[in-house]
Amino acid sequence: MENEHASPPLVLVVEDDEHIAQVLRFMLERQAYRVVHLADGRAASDHIRTASERPGLVLLDVMLPYVDGFELVQLARERSDWAGVPILMLTAKNTERDTVRALDAGANDFVIKPFQPNELLARVRRFLKTGP
Repeated sequence: MENEHASPPLVLVVEDDEHIAQVLRFMLERQAYRVVHLADGRAASDHIRTASERPGLVLLDVMLPYVDGFELVQLARERSDWAGVPILMLTAKNTERDTVRALDAGANDFVIKPFQPNELLARVRRFLKTGP
């Protein structure tokens, strides 16, 4: 049975810092987005390989245990059904080298931590536009 209304966009949050993950979940859920949170690169790589639902957006930390964010971007881009999913990377490392590496890997945008919540939400909205 189909819903009369489309369900809100799903945001996949991959962040190992529990405090930041809670802040992101709170911010996103207040905007009526659905959130799936994964706390390390291994869980995220398993999810990317096996997920049946394509997210509307991925918020991805660069420095993660087991598998880093750069590898996860490549993994997501290898799935044909995820090729167009916007990926916004979050990092505490503010170097041009990392920004270039993230964008070259296939990320759509890059935000430096600590981020400003309203700026991050504006970027999320820009990627998740559902109407004109």
